[in-house]
Amino acid sequence: MSTAFRLGVFIVVAMLMFAAGVFWIGKKQFIFSSTYRLNAEFHNVAGLNGGAEVRVGGIHEGTVRQIQLPVRSNENVHIVMELSEGTRSVIKNDSVATIRSEGLVGDKFVEISFGSEQAPKVKDGDTLRGEPPLQLSDLLNKTNEVLDTTKGAVQNVNETANNLKSITTKIDQGHGTIGALINDKKIYQSVNAGTNAFKEDMEALKHNFFLRGFFKERGFESSADLKKNEISQLPDKPVSKKFAYEAKKVFDKPDTAKLKNEKNLNDAGDYLQNNRFGVAVVAAYTDMKGDTQTDRLLTEARAMVVRDYLVKNFKLEDTRIKTIGLGKSDRGADGGSVEILVYPEGTTAQIPGIPSPRQ
Repeated sequence: MSTAFRLGVFIVVAMLMFAAGVFWIGKKQFIFSSTYRLNAEFHNVAGLNGGAEVRVGGIHEGTVRQIQLPVRSNENVHIVMELSEGTRSVIKNDSVATIRSEGLVGDKFVEISFGSEQAPKVKDGDTLRGEPPLQLSDLLNKTNEVLDTTKGAVQNVNETANNLKSITTKIDQGHGTIGALINDKKIYQSVNAGTNAFKEDMEALKHNFFLRGFFKERGFESSADLKKNEISQLPDKPVSKKFAYEAKKVFDKPDTAKLKNEKNLNDAGDYLQNNRFGVAVVAAYTDMKGDTQTDRLLTEARAMVVRDYLVKNFKLEDTRIKTIGLGKSDRGADGGSVEILVYPEGTTAQIPGIPSPRQ
């Protein structure tokens, strides 16, 4: 192999390597792709250099072309960035440019956030709002402040622990009201009796005039109203006719018994008004979500409100219209349902303490 041939091979390989390097550098610097320019201003660029990466969504999509010092001291440092044309769909007028670093002391780069969907797209030469970079010195100062605060808090905890120790010692020795309460059974029994009396008073207060608004917002006057026509269980005879309604189509809100579209109940009212029957039961139940006791009260109220609407708007023998609140149930629609169950003649449903009506 001649020297000239070897020299030719070396030159060709060197040119190929040079071309590959130029292509690689050009690709990194977006020289061979369609780009546009954006600007950003910062009070301090925190060591950012020309040629640094510009990232969008964490992806290298541009390069810092220039960093210009301000002309006056009250102005900001101006940087010029060149970005890939494909970023126009996510960078908007309200996007924010932030100077970040790889780790605590790594190379600096510019991160541009996505803009909002409603904001207009950026145009070539637009200026984005710059967010001040986090300086390592600022971070160390904040850390020192936190450590000082923590030290003071630990001292306060130690003082509080000593005070608690002193207090518990006095309680164990029977000093003071709490110490007497713990060590003297007679005082404990007296306090316990007072607590029970307070609970009874609060239960009675539920029916007081001042709390009627609480029940009225939920479609009824008081919890006592719910029991007037309530039965303990459904009759054991087959149902001759059933009307079923989703609660969300009848009531105003998921947690109330206020009627919203009461005219939906008219088909049941017309049937009861024009047909003979033994007894009709308005049965309400919720889905499996929520508190059991609250759902029981809600279904009782819904059954009562539906019954009141039927009785007031249709010619019915009201003693034959009963209610039952079934609480939680895994059947029916989301949010619960109301059913009007019509039983044939001869069926009765007796409310405790009230004689059954003659058929």
